[in-house]
Amino acid sequence: MTKSLFRSARWIALATAGAALLTVTTALPAGAAAPQPPASATALGAWERIDPAALQASLGTPADGLFAGAMARVGGRDGQWTGTMGAVSAGPAASFRIGSITKLFTSTVVLQLAAEGRLSLDTPVQQLLPGTLPAHWQPITVGQLISHTSGLPRAACWDPNTVYTPADLVKTVTECPEAGEPATGPDIPQVYNGVNYFLLGMVVEKVTHHSYAHEVSRRIVRPLGLRHTYVPGWGETALRAPALAPQLPPTDPWAWAEGGMVSDAPDLERFLRQLLSGRLLPPAQQKLLFELPRHAERGFTLGGVQYAKLPDGTEVYGKTGSYGGYTNGVFATRDLRRSVVYSLVPLTTDDKEIAKRYLGIAAAAF
Repeated sequence: MTKSLFRSARWIALATAGAALLTVTTALPAGAAAPQPPASATALGAWERIDPAALQASLGTPADGLFAGAMARVGGRDGQWTGTMGAVSAGPAASFRIGSITKLFTSTVVLQLAAEGRLSLDTPVQQLLPGTLPAHWQPITVGQLISHTSGLPRAACWDPNTVYTPADLVKTVTECPEAGEPATGPDIPQVYNGVNYFLLGMVVEKVTHHSYAHEVSRRIVRPLGLRHTYVPGWGETALRAPALAPQLPPTDPWAWAEGGMVSDAPDLERFLRQLLSGRLLPPAQQKLLFELPRHAERGFTLGGVQYAKLPDGTEVYGKTGSYGGYTNGVFATRDLRRSVVYSLVPLTTDDKEIAKRYLGIAAAAF
């Protein structure tokens, strides 16, 4: 296993933020008005045209006092547009911490391992990582970890002054008496939980005998030519390329396979488009990217992709992520007619305001 360490107090904050982002991305929060699509999106087929004015307006202005900056990159069959607002770099290679978008890289590596026969999605994690979870728990499969149907508890008895390895962090969370036992049964509710992806990172290292960072680079980053995408090493607090938001302080890359990666907008756009098009996975695993668990109407697919239906009915696939001062997302239509990458630098902590901003960007983009 890699020697990376993680601070559990920050993990709790990220898990909470990730759950909030999932809620507001797949369904409007209570009290938030649905953003209206731009005029170019109202007629059948007309939304295919990129509307630069509507997109720039969706980023807001510094005068609203809610965001220090915003960036969006929109691509598709009819061209490409990139815009910024406020104190963020306009350079296309400006890097940012992608947070839980990292999970898409993790699930892709695990699905590749399944395609190679090195594990099965039906394999209990207890079999792959003996002693990691309490012995009396019911089996939890790799597939359940990917789709957030593991039933694992989210609460943790954490000590803010303690630094944990991934295994110790999982142990702290899963053995917390306040968290209770995992949910069990044929239809375990889909509950967004970062612990699932810490475990998946550990599975990758156990099965391959290589570090998680090595496998992500070998299997995804290098084949796709993602020049500004990487898993930081422990203690690597500064970004390797100019930052999207230079004013943000250096941040420990503690979140690892759950949310620790760095990338930029062109790399994320290319990664998602190649993932959804079938470049990275064979057909048996590729179909899982678009299949929801049978008891889930929205949320995460069996392949770990976040599914959302926008207010105008457009269905998109991708992932949100938040870490180090950035609130991000990368989404595309299944036919890849349109994709969007956004990164916001919020000054507000109001989830409703943050949701309205990126739902507005989505409405203008799609």
